[in-house]
Amino acid sequence: MNSVISMAYLFSAVMFILSLGGLSTHETARRGNYYGMVGMAVAIIATVAGITSGAYLPVGIAMGVGAVIGLHLARKVEMTAMPQLVALLHSFVGLAAVLIGWGGYLDPRINLEGAAHIVHNSEIYIGVFIGAITLTGSIVAFGKLQGLISGKPLMLPARHWLNLIALVICVVLGAQFIPADVSNATIINLLVMTGIALLLGIHLIAAIGGADMPVVISMLNSYSGWAAAATGFMLSNDLLIVIGALVGSSGAILSYIMCRGMNRSFISVILGGFGSDGTVASSDGEEEGEAVATTHDELADDLKAAKNIVIVPGFGMAVAHAQQAVSDLTDKLRKAGKTVRFGIHPVAGRLPGHMNVLLAEANVPYDIVLEMEEINDDFPETDLVLVIGANDTVNPDAVEKPGSPIAGMPVLEVWKAGKVVVLKRSMASGYAGVANPLFYKENSRMLFGDAKDSLQSVLGKLTPV
Repeated sequence: MNSVISMAYLFSAVMFILSLGGLSTHETARRGNYYGMVGMAVAIIATVAGITSGAYLPVGIAMGVGAVIGLHLARKVEMTAMPQLVALLHSFVGLAAVLIGWGGYLDPRINLEGAAHIVHNSEIYIGVFIGAITLTGSIVAFGKLQGLISGKPLMLPARHWLNLIALVICVVLGAQFIPADVSNATIINLLVMTGIALLLGIHLIAAIGGADMPVVISMLNSYSGWAAAATGFMLSNDLLIVIGALVGSSGAILSYIMCRGMNRSFISVILGGFGSDGTVASSDGEEEGEAVATTHDELADDLKAAKNIVIVPGFGMAVAHAQQAVSDLTDKLRKAGKTVRFGIHPVAGRLPGHMNVLLAEANVPYDIVLEMEEINDDFPETDLVLVIGANDTVNPDAVEKPGSPIAGMPVLEVWKAGKVVVLKRSMASGYAGVANPLFYKENSRMLFGDAKDSLQSVLGKLTPV
C-alpha cells in the first residue's frame, strides 16, 4: 500500500511541475490548470487512502465542508476580489503550519533522541516561525486590499531596528529551544517566538504601501510555499515538501521579476517597506494646467482617425467589468484595418497577471497583449493611447520627478503618444496616493464615467469606422 501511495505522490509531483510550466504562457495556461487539478485530486485520494487511524468520518466531514466553501467562493468571488481571496488562502496555509508545528511538539507519542531530536525540533521551530509570519502578514494584506485597513505604509520609528531585534530574539529563543526536551521553559520559548512572529508578520506587511500589493501577494505566496514545505518535513510527507518547494521558489522568482520591473530591491521586500526612507506618498501636490474632459463622440472620432492604437488597462477596468467591452472595441477596430495592441505593466491590477487573465477571459488575442518593455519604445509612433482605469503605472512623475514617492519605478510612457485619452470615474489618485500629471498634459483628455458604459457608448458611435 505504501508503495502505491508513493507512486501516487510522485505522479502528483510531476503534474504540479507540468502545471507550473503550463502557467508560464498564455497559450498553455488552461492546460496548466488541468494538470494542477489532476495532481491535487490524486494527492488527496492517496492521502486519504493512507490514513492509518481509521478516522475517515472526521476527515470526510472536513473535506466536505472545505469543498462546499471552495465551490461557493469559486462561484461567488469575482476577479476584482481575487487578490483578497488569494491573500486569505495564504493565511490558511500559515495557520496550518502553526497548528501542525505545535501539535507535533506536544504529541506525547514522539520520543526522539540525538540528531533526530534536533532535526525534529528545528523543523517545528522554523515551520511555526514561517507559518506565523505568513498568517498575520496575509491577513494584513487582505485588509489592505479589501479596504478594511489603510493602504498607506505604517512607518513606525526605527522600524527596521524593530524587525532586526525581533529576528535576533527569535534566533536566541531557537538556540535554547531546539536541543532541549519538552518542558515548561521550552513551551514558553516556542510560545514567545510564535507571538513575535505573528507581530512581525503584521509589521512587515503593514509597512508596505497599497501600490506595491501585487509584489506583496507574490511574496506571501512564496512564504506560504515554504510554510507548506516546513509542514511536510514535520509530517514526513514528501509530496508536501515538493509542493512547498515549488510554490516557495516560484513565488520568490516571480517576486524578483516584479521587483525588477518596479526598480525595487528584492531584499527590501522581505524586510518590509521596500527600504523606504519614511516618506509617505501624498496626493496633495498641485499640478500645473487644467484637465480637459472629452466626450464619447470625440473619442469615437479620435478612434476613427487613428491608425496605431495602444490600450493600457488597469484595475479600473476590472472594477467596471469592462474587459468584454474592450475586447469588442478591439475587434471592431482591427476589422477596420487599424493596428491595436495592449500595453501591460508588470504590476497592473492587484495580482500578478491580473490584466492578462481578464483580457484572456474576454478572448483578446494573446499576440497583441505586450509587456511594458516590449511596447514602451513604440509610444512616440502611436497615434492614440486609451488608458482604462490605470493610474500609477502611467504616472510621468516616476520618470520626470526625482523626489516623487514612485520615482525610479518603470512606467508605461503613454504621454509620448500623439494623444492620450484616460477613462476614469474621477481625478482621484491611485494606490500610491500621488497625483498624476498625465491628466494635465496638453495631449491628454479625460473621459469621466464608468469604463464599461463609456466604451459601449463609443462602440455604438463607431458604425461605420
